[in-house]
Amino acid sequence: MPPREPRPKKPARSRMTAAERREQLIEIARTVFSEKGFDGVSVEEIAARAEVSKPVVYEHFGGKEGLYAVVVDREVRQLLGMVREALTSGTPRLLLEQAAFALLDYIEESPEGFRILVRDSPLGSASGSYVSIMSDIATRVEFILVDEFKRRGFDAKTAPMYSQMLVGMVGTTGQWWLDARKPGKEVVAANLVNLAWNGLSGLESKPGLRITD
Repeated sequence: MPPREPRPKKPARSRMTAAERREQLIEIARTVFSEKGFDGVSVEEIAARAEVSKPVVYEHFGGKEGLYAVVVDREVRQLLGMVREALTSGTPRLLLEQAAFALLDYIEESPEGFRILVRDSPLGSASGSYVSIMSDIATRVEFILVDEFKRRGFDAKTAPMYSQMLVGMVGTTGQWWLDARKPGKEVVAANLVNLAWNGLSGLESKPGLRITD
């Protein structure tokens, strides 16, 4: 019998650098935290998906809590960055449109991240990352409303209350749209601003966004 030819060796997998491994673990954790929430995820599951041992996860993050904190912090910075970048100069209505559109943009680009933030701070919660983000946005909106109220002769002391109402409406709508995804982002933003700006008694029959003109 002719001698058997040696089987070709499988190419060895390149070893990840520490930085690459860290990013891999963060991405995997982001997915599973979005799917199951913090309590529904174990270090064992994250390690198994990454095809590493549990000590590797502990080495990089100290445990599940440390890894979760990194994931949440990244999402918070991304959302706040998008909102701050969107709030450019303009009329109060344009600023409201920009804030609403920025939140919907983030949900569209990062649905997993938004699920994590919402789960961390469910509707009605008094604390948490999502509540902190909404509070930050409300503070920025408050300054806009104070100037607008003064210009129109309204009581500027009520501006903080109205800013919470407006931001709460945008945030709640965002949570609904996360799963609904219909109608499209532009339609949702236009109708949201229509209600917030005009009120039920002054709704436009065919609302549109002015930032797209």
